[in-house]
Parts: sequence; structure tokens; C-alpha cells
Amino acid sequence: MRVCIHCKERLKIGEIGECFVCSDVLVKMDELVHNTIKKLEGYEFESFDVGVRIHGSLKAMQNFLLEKFGIRDKLKEEIRRKFSKRFAEKTGKKREINGDVKIILDPEDLTFDFEIKPVYIYGRYKKRVRELSQTRWMCGHCDGAGCKLCNFSGRKYLSVEDLIVEPGIRMFEGENAFLHGSGREDVDARMLGNGRPFILEIIKPKRRDIPLSKLEREINSKSRGKVEVKLLFYAEARDVERIKKARYNKTYRVVVRFRESVSDEEIENALKKLEESVIMQKTPSRVLHRRSDKVRKRRVIYAKLLLKKGNLAVIEVNAESGLYIKELVSGDNRRTKPSLSELLGVECFVEKLDVLSVEGGLEKQNF
Repeated sequence: MRVCIHCKERLKIGEIGECFVCSDVLVKMDELVHNTIKKLEGYEFESFDVGVRIHGSLKAMQNFLLEKFGIRDKLKEEIRRKFSKRFAEKTGKKREINGDVKIILDPEDLTFDFEIKPVYIYGRYKKRVRELSQTRWMCGHCDGAGCKLCNFSGRKYLSVEDLIVEPGIRMFEGENAFLHGSGREDVDARMLGNGRPFILEIIKPKRRDIPLSKLEREINSKSRGKVEVKLLFYAEARDVERIKKARYNKTYRVVVRFRESVSDEEIENALKKLEESVIMQKTPSRVLHRRSDKVRKRRVIYAKLLLKKGNLAVIEVNAESGLYIKELVSGDNRRTKPSLSELLGVECFVEKLDVLSVEGGLEKQNF
């Protein structure tokens, strides 16, 4: 059996020649490292990891060595060790688990692939206008292709995500980007106060170390007052799950319209009862097409009347995460109990809704 000098030293068997054990990958390591570095030109990274795929004839050879000679060959570990050492020497980068770049070697045919770790940025956004969705909302008529009904934008609504990700993709030279928010506000609601926590994920970026203040200025400038962001720090993949699962209490300002005349005292008494109740809320009718139909138990921390004029009132509500405020007011045909409508005995409707505060977050400072 012919083997390269490296495999002969490791296995103590065979004659020197074209290697049937490693397909000469150990001999051609410098060439493989050179080709990988050339392919990664243009990508910024400080760390790397290496994976090795052993399959086909190489896998069969390892089985043969075990059955014929009782040798349990650790070819995968040897290739990873040698490649990592040479690559680190040539680039000055360090190898670490979950590095900025993962290089996947296929010694069967001396090829390789690589995965670029996304860049994650944590911040908060304010949405200062209505009729702006949080994430991309494609036009239902053209499915994003562009038509007369969407003014050839491909969108039903412009989104916070559109306004944030475009500068991010451009500055980091990424292939795509996504916005992950901690909850969401309705299209017709504003997000004010301290802003909503979010993470911007940039896919396959060529740049990794852009000053966040520079990106922040670019987003705020391009948004022209519709959206304002505060970018706080570079985050990690695990932080996406953290903010998605977080249950942050929120404060809302609601303009309510009453079908009939009610007094200040009646409103204040009804709000007090909401504070004292466990709200049993079935999934609102308006979101049943995309949410499972279940009952949620939530609490109102406080609710107070700020202003009343005629059949309109402004109230402030602080509530647990996951409580639908529009339905807390209207009752949603008794799917939310109790509701302001039920307690007053008068139909109530939300005219305007603003989120004033999202408590918690991955940082302690607000803006």
C-alpha cells in the first residue's frame, strides 16, 4: 500500500508514493492553505475554525485500516491540526471555536468551502410614524416582484427593517441582513420613549469592524425622521434568542373613543378594576391567521386616565409582555375578559396607540 511520508510516519506501514490514506492532502497542505487564503481575500476576520469532511474512499480506507491492521486512524484530527497550524502561521489569525470564518475541508478531492459568521449588533429603535411595519411586508398581489398596487416597491408597507438593514448591508458589504425585535408594535402604532430592543444580523459580511456610531448616523440620516436608532454594542448569536424570548413589561399611551358618553369617574373606576384583574385573553381575531388560538393570562400593572375631552380619552397603561392593548380596550367580541368596554358597559375603540417604554433589555442605559 502506497502512502505519503506523513501517513507513513503516523501509521508505520506502506511504501512511499501517491497516498491512498489521505489522498495526498497532508503533502499538499501548503497548496490548500494558499488557495483558501486567496479565496478569503476581501473578508475581514480575526479568528477561524476548521471542519473536515471524511467520506467516500477516505472513509472506506479508514474502515480498511481498522479491519486489516487494527489501526484506528485519526486522519480528520491530523488534517485539522496541520491545516490550522499552517493557516495561522500564514495569516496571523487565531483558531477558536465558532470563529469569524469556518473553513470546511474535503480531502477526498482537495476542495474546501467556508462559512462567514454573521455580524450581530444590539440596539434600540424608535418608530416615529404610523403605517410602518416592523419587518419586511411583501405586497400580496405581486409577492415582492413589484406592481402598480405597491407602486412597484414590492412592499405592502415600508418597514423599520428596510430602513435599518440597507445601510447595514452596504457598510458591512454583506449579502443580506435581518432585524430581530423584542416583540413588535402594530403597523399603525408608534414606538417612542426609550425604543424597542433589537438585533441587526448581517449575513456574510466582508467588513466586521465598522464604528457603530458611523452606522447609527447613516441609518438615522437615511430614515429622515421615520426611524431613529441607538446602536449600543456588537452582540452574539445567542443574544437573538435572548431578546426574542424576553418578556419585558411595556408602557402604552392610548387614545380611546367611547360610543356613548362616560364620566371621568366611571373611566377611572374601570381602569382600577383592570389593575385588580387577571386578564384572560384569547388570541385576537385580527391575528388568528398567523397565531395559534390560545388563552393568555396577563396582568395590567397600572392604568390611569391622563385626559378626557368629549367622547375621547387618553389613558396610560403599563402591562406585562404579551397583552394586546387594542383588545384590552375593545374586548374583541368578549375574547378578552375583562376589557374596558365590558367594565364600562360601553363600546370602546382605540383611535391611536403609542408604545412609550419597553422595560429591560440587554443594556442598562436608555436614549
